[in-house]
Amino acid sequence: MISVPNVTLNNGVTMPQLGFGVFQVPDQETTAAVTAALEAGYRSIDTAAIYGNERGVGQALAASGIARDELFVTTKLWNEDQGHDRTLAAFDASLDRLGLDHVDLYLVHWPTPARDLYVETYRALEKILADGRARAIGVSNFQVPHLRRLTDHTGVTPAVNQVELHPGLQQAGLRAFHAEHGIATEAWSPLAQGAVLGDEAVVRIAGAHGVSPAQVVLRWHLQVGNVVIPKSVTPARIRQNLDVFGFELGDADMAALAGLDRGLRTGPDPDTLN
Repeated sequence: MISVPNVTLNNGVTMPQLGFGVFQVPDQETTAAVTAALEAGYRSIDTAAIYGNERGVGQALAASGIARDELFVTTKLWNEDQGHDRTLAAFDASLDRLGLDHVDLYLVHWPTPARDLYVETYRALEKILADGRARAIGVSNFQVPHLRRLTDHTGVTPAVNQVELHPGLQQAGLRAFHAEHGIATEAWSPLAQGAVLGDEAVVRIAGAHGVSPAQVVLRWHLQVGNVVIPKSVTPARIRQNLDVFGFELGDADMAALAGLDRGLRTGPDPDTLN
């Protein structure tokens, strides 16, 4: 069983640095995928209300026989449920689908700035945290101005900001802000949906280390300090994505990968998604 290192969040809660994501996995396939991940050694599972597969995640967790305190479960509030009271109701619904009495991390999925509800929404997350129904709270896809506004107008600094991040979109300015404010950086689309796996530097480094291009990119995330949540429904790939602790990238490798940053977004722009 591979042992995954933890990161300590700004409230003292520990979170596995490498977890399993279920974005775009149909609910009927999710239980099998999460079961395979748990059997491989993953203990952090990342879902969201909009993914439509919280129930499948919950079924896998319940059947796993793994103690609840060994699991780290993240879910997210969808955009149309923003607003204080709607957030509380949506959180109740997520817990019900997951079959849990608490989550380890609850995130506001997008700022949707035109709605102008994310501060009010985050205050509802603060209540959820205070009530012990989430062990940590945070955000997803927030840019520096959104984060500044939250920290100015709420009492709990987000523990995590989960954003699109990979060698093609390295988010240096955002990561620097996170480091300054004690916010953990979590990467979704950590492999850029495969768009960076054919890059010459990635392929060359993979060959030198005798690993796959995906393993190189996941190892890069770990070494720059990101929390990372690759997803797959293929058991062999699920296991391979976890097998990234037996090699280390050298300084020249890291420098070559730093040179791949090119503003490559595979998902929406948080400033315009509403």
